[in-house]
Amino acid sequence: MKYWQLITDGIWHRNPTLVIGIGMCPTLAVTTSISNALWMTLAATFVLVCSNALVSAVKNIVPDHIRIPIFITIIASFVIIVELTLKAFQPEVDKALGIFIPLIVVNCIILGRAEEFAQKNDVISSVFDGIGMGMGIGFALGLLAFFREILGANKLMGYTFIPGMEPSLVMIMAPGAFFTLAFILWGMNVIKSKSKK
Repeated sequence: MKYWQLITDGIWHRNPTLVIGIGMCPTLAVTTSISNALWMTLAATFVLVCSNALVSAVKNIVPDHIRIPIFITIIASFVIIVELTLKAFQPEVDKALGIFIPLIVVNCIILGRAEEFAQKNDVISSVFDGIGMGMGIGFALGLLAFFREILGANKLMGYTFIPGMEPSLVMIMAPGAFFTLAFILWGMNVIKSKSKK
């Protein structure tokens, strides 16, 4: 039950993007297509799970005054694995995501989970927290990308969504990301307020 709660918290109750409001830069930048959102979700989830597990495993031997540099080194190691793997096997994805893969190193979601959760809990709980937070990132990225790709390109996963519909190019630009995010946050607040009643 505890592990399931960690996953549901990451997706809904403590969603890093839609509830806590962190990690917005890559969220708004890479959500022009479902494909980009999926690859960024996989990359961030891999780094979250692995770094959470390793931070939790070494927490008792890391001196408190240098824990942040050690956490960043751990996170950077897993980001390099992701980046080199994408360069070797998915160069088009690496090109599409660009600088946002290396910037996972300084993503406040990942460092925040290492600091807030992994260093205070056991390895298994930390892994499930990483999975939940990764799924939460994926939920936010997928939702944003779904609407932006349909409205901004009239495509979904590369296929025409509604034949003859004229796409609104503003939706695949930065303002479209902000508009879409605002409507998603509004929808979530409506759902949460109704569920409280």
